Amino acid sequence: MNIPSLPDPQPFYEQVWQLARQIPPGRVATYGQLAQLIPCPAGVEPDEYDAFGARWVGNGMAACPADVPWQRVINSQGKISQRPGAEKQRQLLENEGIPFVKDRIDLKAYQWHGPGEEELPRQARLF
Repeated sequence: MNIPSLPDPQPFYEQVWQLARQIPPGRVATYGQLAQLIPCPAGVEPDEYDAFGARWVGNGMAACPADVPWQRVINSQGKISQRPGAEKQRQLLENEGIPFVKDRIDLKAYQWHGPGEEELPRQARLF
């Protein structure tokens, strides 16, 4: 699949990184989820953004600064995308208390739902 490039990726990446920095330890977000939290960039059609936004988030995470908790962004299946660094990502997430069952994270239990999410004990969450 040929993935089009963003007309001006840097401002988009900055938004991705700002969101990723807000994901608390012990929680994860998906690439697509972060894309949904960011407005469609200028010069990009909404349909194109719907189709490629998650991949563009992935590109931004691949280029993130050292202060971004990159390990907390995973794919929509609750898995770590296979690439160099995947084992390190799993190790970092396990060190934050996130368990894996058959190489998958339980998104119902560990998914962050965005800025302003009230932090409730896991047992009290209804999702």
